[in-house]
Amino acid sequence: MQIREMSLKELYPVYDLVKQLRVELSYKEFEDLIYEMRHINYKMFGVLERGELMSYAGVSIITNLYHKRHLFVYDLVTDEKHRNKGYAKEMLKYLDDFAKTSMCENIVLSSDLQKEDAHIFYENNAFKKKSIVFLKEV
Repeated sequence: MQIREMSLKELYPVYDLVKQLRVELSYKEFEDLIYEMRHINYKMFGVLERGELMSYAGVSIITNLYHKRHLFVYDLVTDEKHRNKGYAKEMLKYLDDFAKTSMCENIVLSSDLQKEDAHIFYENNAFKKKSIVFLKEV
């Protein structure tokens, strides 16, 4: 197993995995958003097994008044064929080390209210529910 930063040349396999989480996202929109997020130093990390992408995380280091300097996890998804095999847990360990070496105080993420299995997974991996995210479409 290998965990490493994914390059922009690897967008197709990343998209194939991300679309399991973001089903409404077209490849063109995905690609445009990835390039647009470069200004926030968005990083793509993958867990690979024999060259196959098993788990993916899209993250960036952010500083704000609420969480101070923190690693924000925008997306974390494991291939549905390979869930419950420890890939996401290994990704979280990697992100924990990345956050520490990047001088972050916390790792922050938000999760869909309906994804109770994900909530249990995060709580089992030392995350605590701290806030509720509100969304208003404009």
